[in-house]
Amino acid sequence: MDVSADQLRNALLYLIAFVVSVSVHEFGHAFMADKLGDRLPRTQGRLTLSPLAHYDLIGTIIMPLIASFTPGLPLIAWGKPVQTDPRAYKGVSPRTGHMLVALMGHAMNLALAVVVSLVIVALGKGHVLSRTLAIVLIQYILALNLRLFFFNLIPLPPLDGGAVLEGILPDSLQIVSQTLRRYGIVLFYVLLLSGAINFVMRPAGELTVAWARALLEWVPA
Repeated sequence: MDVSADQLRNALLYLIAFVVSVSVHEFGHAFMADKLGDRLPRTQGRLTLSPLAHYDLIGTIIMPLIASFTPGLPLIAWGKPVQTDPRAYKGVSPRTGHMLVALMGHAMNLALAVVVSLVIVALGKGHVLSRTLAIVLIQYILALNLRLFFFNLIPLPPLDGGAVLEGILPDSLQIVSQTLRRYGIVLFYVLLLSGAINFVMRPAGELTVAWARALLEWVPA
């Protein structure tokens, strides 16, 4: 397979953005668990933004690179999961704590998207940011983090959305969560291989387009 300089550049930019985004996401899990009284992530060195603590060689490096060089191939990638001990949570039930830990990962991806947006607006207003660089930031960081935010909210274990669903369902409906834990991975691959995932992720794409257009209004052409 011939690889052009542009393809290599785009793959490296995407890989860097993905590693940063995954690190921020996993740090969010560790941070919330620590705040709830669970010291396991801290003792395992996960309470840091350093990518070295959060990357998985296959899931964070190899799979994104393969997807970058293979148009049409769905991106299946992941970071190193943060291990927690729900029994150590203080002030909340293990189920609620697990939900809060899961949600913090989403919140961090959304926060990164907001931070990048503020940088674009500030530098754009100051006329020190080129439109080309703004588009790069939007394409490789803003869009990626909004996709991660929506994707991980899909209520299928092992995605974080499964923990969120379990946390909000009443006891009488916990059978739903138990069933999804058993068959979630199968349903996930059905969504992926059938193409239905594109419909599920459509709101993320529409939000990204609207968000990007609003940001580019602040950047001189």
